[in-house]
Amino acid sequence: MVFLAFVALSLLLCGLAAADLDDPEHFYAGGGAAFGPVGGGLAIAGDYISAATLLSTTGAVALDGADGILFACATVFSLFLMMRFLGEPLRRKGVFTLGDFLADRLGDPSVRRALGVASLVVLTPLLLVQLSTAGRIMAAMFGLPDGALTGCTVAGGALMVCYAAFGGMRGVGYVQILKVGVVLTALLLLAGVVLARYGWSPPALFGAARERSGAGADYALPGLHFGHSLAGRLDLIGFEATLLVGAACLPHITMRLHPVGDARTARRAVGWAVGPVAVVCAGVVVAGLGACALLGRGPVRAADPGGATALLMVTGALDPVAGGTRHSMLFAIVACAVFATTLAAVAGITLAAASSLARDFGGRPAHGGRSAAGEIRRARLGIVLVGAVAVVVSAALGDHGRMTLIALSFTVAASVLAPVLLYALFLPGYSATGVRWTVYGTLPLVVLLLAGSPAVSGTPFAVFPGHDVRWFPLQTPGLITIPAGFLFGLVGRTHVRGGAPRSSWPRSSTAVGARPLDGAGADL
Repeated sequence: MVFLAFVALSLLLCGLAAADLDDPEHFYAGGGAAFGPVGGGLAIAGDYISAATLLSTTGAVALDGADGILFACATVFSLFLMMRFLGEPLRRKGVFTLGDFLADRLGDPSVRRALGVASLVVLTPLLLVQLSTAGRIMAAMFGLPDGALTGCTVAGGALMVCYAAFGGMRGVGYVQILKVGVVLTALLLLAGVVLARYGWSPPALFGAARERSGAGADYALPGLHFGHSLAGRLDLIGFEATLLVGAACLPHITMRLHPVGDARTARRAVGWAVGPVAVVCAGVVVAGLGACALLGRGPVRAADPGGATALLMVTGALDPVAGGTRHSMLFAIVACAVFATTLAAVAGITLAAASSLARDFGGRPAHGGRSAAGEIRRARLGIVLVGAVAVVVSAALGDHGRMTLIALSFTVAASVLAPVLLYALFLPGYSATGVRWTVYGTLPLVVLLLAGSPAVSGTPFAVFPGHDVRWFPLQTPGLITIPAGFLFGLVGRTHVRGGAPRSSWPRSSTAVGARPLDGAGADL
């Protein structure tokens, strides 16, 4: 009943938002412009909180102690950096995707396709992971066997298509705000129950988790996740850098920053976005420590090598009832929160991917008239196509390569999108050539290094755990690819055909896509 109530309410919100979506401005940007600083900040927080935040980070805390806490802190700090330093510069009316923004910023529409390619490479793996998680959570809530997983994944995909296609940015924003409320309620309740078991003392909880971990003092020191060797230390630094930089540049997050009305609204939205995420991550840390303290590190790892089931396991341990977790109200609330998280994230990612397909690869028609209506039809068709392909691929993959897909998304975001955005905003003379060098030079490098890493073969959480073809020692290649992305951008900036870089040319009001610049664009 809790689950069905959430689905019914979220569909109702999307239906209410669908009344005025005949114009691209409303379909792509209606959420951020209409919500104001409070609603806009909460919608950004909802987009930012994903299944990885709840499940993977909880598992990392349960299994790796201090490393997991560092991952949770990096998640919060990354959002703060994005809102503080990119929130105002990314504002621009009539801009709906990163391709739109860079084409407008650099005065060169040719960058659209490169940014579209990079955005899809970032969004597609995230979409597959979130959709697979949604199917598994639905099956767990209804107590269905593993054979029903495909049907649950299809049902989750159908819901996400409804949210994104009929609600647009505003409808998805409503769902994100609802999701933030559900997740905060569930995690605060769960964290309260865990702390109550240990006299409301965080040190007592941490001490119990360290004792049951079997790792001794290493549980309280960084390095347990990747090991204390030189490669392990480098891996930890690279992973933290990738998480810190990559999470701040995900396209479905930056998409919400473009329609923000003014600088004051952007500044006020920072607290409303970062605050809920900080509370959620604090709850995740408490839940992860509770899982280790109550269950032990061994059973958590045995259930899933990455600890993705730790959140639901600790929920079941806190409220053991006759008949199993299906009869536990606490389990229902937490499972519903996880499902709300994955489903809302899937809807936001699907909308961002379809927007990129419609605009970065399909041109940029003028507002109003038949061209605008045709663009909305193409966007909705793109949502259906993206959803259908994602359901098929997600059902085929199952849980295989979950961590590898997440690593691919965040590494590309940190190594490609971050250099492009930072150079375009703060480096005078950066050009479309630099964008193409960054995208098409760094993407193959990321794929090559990841293919030879422990994330693909030779480890329990790899795509091919039974084979070992590793030649690159780091699980996350961000330590190499992030500097390479910035280097490719600098090299491309010095190889501009036709003299001066496009971004240094005077822009006339008659240029394609040109509009008066304000805020961060005034320096051009």
